[in-house]
Amino acid sequence: MTIGISDLAFATAHRVLDLQQLADHQGIDVGKYYIGIGQSEMSIPAADEDIVTMGAQAAAQILARHGADGIRTLLFATESGIDQSKSAGVFVHGLLGMGAHCRVVELKQACYSATAALQFALGIVARDASEKVLVIASDVARYALDTSGEPTQGAAAVAFLVTADPALLEVEPVTGVHTDDIHDFWRPNYLSTALVDGKYSLAAYLGALEAAWGEYQARGGVAFDEIARFCYHQPFTKMAVKAHDRLCRIVGSDLDRDQRRAQIDASLELNRRTGNSYTASIYVGLLSLLERDPDELAGRRIGFFSYGSGSVSEFFTGIVQPGYRDLLRTAADAASLDDRRPIDYPRYRALHESVDAVQGSDYETAAETSGPFRFAGVVDHVRRYQRRD
Repeated sequence: MTIGISDLAFATAHRVLDLQQLADHQGIDVGKYYIGIGQSEMSIPAADEDIVTMGAQAAAQILARHGADGIRTLLFATESGIDQSKSAGVFVHGLLGMGAHCRVVELKQACYSATAALQFALGIVARDASEKVLVIASDVARYALDTSGEPTQGAAAVAFLVTADPALLEVEPVTGVHTDDIHDFWRPNYLSTALVDGKYSLAAYLGALEAAWGEYQARGGVAFDEIARFCYHQPFTKMAVKAHDRLCRIVGSDLDRDQRRAQIDASLELNRRTGNSYTASIYVGLLSLLERDPDELAGRRIGFFSYGSGSVSEFFTGIVQPGYRDLLRTAADAASLDDRRPIDYPRYRALHESVDAVQGSDYETAAETSGPFRFAGVVDHVRRYQRRD
C-alpha cells in the first residue's frame, strides 16, 4: 500500500502590498527585495481575514471535490494561533459543516508543524487504509514595523488530503530529522509579532539541512542524483536558493548554476508573491512546482526540506503520480493572486497596527474580504465567523 497526498489546495488573503511601496517608504532600491531576498509582493489580510478564513477557503476546495466522507481527522498546523486552548481547526470544522465524528487538533512548532501533521496523517492511514486525513496549514507572518523582518511578511494557507493510493504524491517512508533547542526565531505570548535573529537563523537553517540530510542518508535514503526536484521551506525565496546551493556542496554535486536553479525555480513562484506563510510555505512551494514546472513530473522524485525555528527539521521525499496535472487548479490559483486588491503603504500600516489595537476587547470587523468566509469580530471574548456564500 502506498500513502500520500491525493489533493492539494491553496488560499491567500485578499489584499496585497507590492514591496515597491515598502521600498519607497524606506527610501531604498526595491532591488533589495525583488532580487536580494527574492520577494515581490506580500499578501495582507483584511480586518475580517485570518488563519481560519484562509484555511477554510483552502479546505472547502478539497471537500467540494471529495466530500467529507471518511475524513475522521482534521489536523490544523499554524504558528499564528488565535486561541490558547481551542484549535483553529474546530472553527474550520464548523464553517465547513463537517460531521461530528472527526478528531480535530492544532499543531505548533514554528514553520515545521505542517510536516509533522503530514507524518502523523500517514501513520493514521497506515493503520486503517479506509481513513482520510485533512491537513490544513495556515499562517500570517507578522514582524514589527520598521524592522529587518518586515519585508518577509505574508499570508497563505494550504489544505491537503492524505489517503491510501494517493493521486498526487506518494510520500516515501525514509526521513531524516533534526532537533536543536535554539532561539533563532520565536514569539512570546505577549507579542503579536515575531522576534528573529536573522543571521543566526540563516546559519541554523543551513546547519539543520546538513544534519537532516545526513540522517536521511544514514537511514537508507536515496542518493541526491535520484531526486529530480526540491522543495524547501521559504521564509523568503532566496533562502531556498541558498539552501539548495548548500546541499549541492554537501553532496559534492557538479551541477552548474542553471542546472541547480532548474531543480527549484518553479517552486518559488507562488511564495514570491504571497510572502512568507510559515507552516504553509513548503507546500505552497510544492503546489507552485507542480503547476509551474514546464517538464512532466509524473514518476519523478521530489525532495523536501522542512524547517521550523527553535528548531525542528526534516528531509523526506515523494513520487509525483501519473495524472497529477488533472488535479491542479492552476487557473484558479493564479486568479487568487491576480484578483487581490492592491493597497498602499498607509493602508498596510493601518491594518498592521489595528491588530494590537483591538486585543482584549469585543469588537466588530468591517466586511472587506471577497472570500467565502469572514471573521466577524469578538463578542464576550468569543471569536465569531461567518460564511459569505
